Amino acid sequence: MNDKVALGLQATGVPGLDTLLGGGLSEFSFNVIAGAPGSGKTTLAHQIMFALANPQRKALFFTVLGEPPLKMLRYQQQYSFFDIDKIDDAIRYINLAENLRTGDFSGVLERITKEVETFAPGLVFVDSFRSVIQTAKSGNEGVADLQHFVQELGTRMTSWQAMTFLIGEYSHVETEANPVMTVADGLFSLTQNVDQNSTIRKIRIVKMRGQAHLQGAHTFRINGDGLHIYPRLLPSLIDAAVVPDQQPQRIPMGIAELDVMLHGGLPRGHAALVVGPSGSGKTILGTAFLAEGVRQGENGVVVSFEKGPSRLRNAVLARMVKAGEVAVIESRSLDLSVEEILDDLVQAVHRTQAKRVLIDSLSEFGLYLAPEFRQDFRASVFRVLASLASLGVTVVVTMGLEDRFTDLRFSQSDSSFLVDAIIAMRYVETGGRLMKMISVVKVRGSDHSNDLRHYRISDQGIEIEPQPIPLEGILSGRPSAIKPPG
Repeated sequence: MNDKVALGLQATGVPGLDTLLGGGLSEFSFNVIAGAPGSGKTTLAHQIMFALANPQRKALFFTVLGEPPLKMLRYQQQYSFFDIDKIDDAIRYINLAENLRTGDFSGVLERITKEVETFAPGLVFVDSFRSVIQTAKSGNEGVADLQHFVQELGTRMTSWQAMTFLIGEYSHVETEANPVMTVADGLFSLTQNVDQNSTIRKIRIVKMRGQAHLQGAHTFRINGDGLHIYPRLLPSLIDAAVVPDQQPQRIPMGIAELDVMLHGGLPRGHAALVVGPSGSGKTILGTAFLAEGVRQGENGVVVSFEKGPSRLRNAVLARMVKAGEVAVIESRSLDLSVEEILDDLVQAVHRTQAKRVLIDSLSEFGLYLAPEFRQDFRASVFRVLASLASLGVTVVVTMGLEDRFTDLRFSQSDSSFLVDAIIAMRYVETGGRLMKMISVVKVRGSDHSNDLRHYRISDQGIEIEPQPIPLEGILSGRPSAIKPPG
């Protein structure tokens, strides 16, 4: 007999979780959901239960010494996944508190078994199983009896024709050493870590028997829809829209002289970093890039952390947003994860079929990241740009830097190496005036102008002088030799 048994996988209904699991939960699997109080264990269990339960696959939810069913239901009803029509018909709650108070573990085990045989569920949940262990420690029964109970319950749960879950407040050490973990098919570990003033929730699939699940810890949030998990992934670049051995199409930036300096525009699919000090016009340049895309029939997405359209006083951007030509991703959270931003960004690109993306700016992006992501800023930027590259969109990223005039520094944390092109906007002092100049530092795989050009910001946007700046004055130490435009 050479036929292999294929595991039937069930979608969990939790955004991002099926990706971590390698496709979903295995039917008839025995799973443990572990974590500290407030980490989201019960909410995760309910979200899975309401997604999977129906009249053909009913669910039993046993409560031990944790929350009574009425209190639990009161709070779970606040989530959008809660469906009150499933209660009693497809989902039934059983409170085991009275059975456990008698100190008879065997009685608790028999009650669970009887309810399962009577209701014939396809899903079984026991919350919180940690309470049973605490009862044993109080002296009601010995540790030996508890270990027998745990192993017997685990064995019975694996034998039922149902997907089963034990929920408990286990620490990391306990999940590794507890005897029930040896018979569990899946083990979910939920944590919430406090770093400075930020709290980051994470989930880790410690074990998932027979499935190639994702390793490591992955961030998640709890909102009105329940848990939303953000898998930590790097996209494949094989399906990127730009084929490496072909010359990419040039797209206009919306500023004619800048296109001349780029020798025809920015190659499609490239990521360009626009760097400069405060007031140099980075956001205006990025807006021109989006506006040109709209003129070309290309939708755009703008990611903003400090200057949303309502505060930009930028009539061009506000008009494009109102017309639905540019989508806005704006976050005011102070503990963002990279995956969270990426998820919103990728969804916006797919939803609008956008071809251009403006991230304004990486400077504020670093401020809003949670500390652990901020510490490795370059890796965070890399994951954002790699994901956008896989979508084939063209990206302009702005970054504010202190202008030190002679210091040729183009980014924070050496992130400039991650982009395909760099456009530098700088100040120069000449004739008692502070002038602005722009230059193209690099365009990967393409020739470009090396000129320094004067530019001004007017009501029409950025206007770049067609002639390069004479550099003799700078080299000779006489800034006055640089003549102002006009």
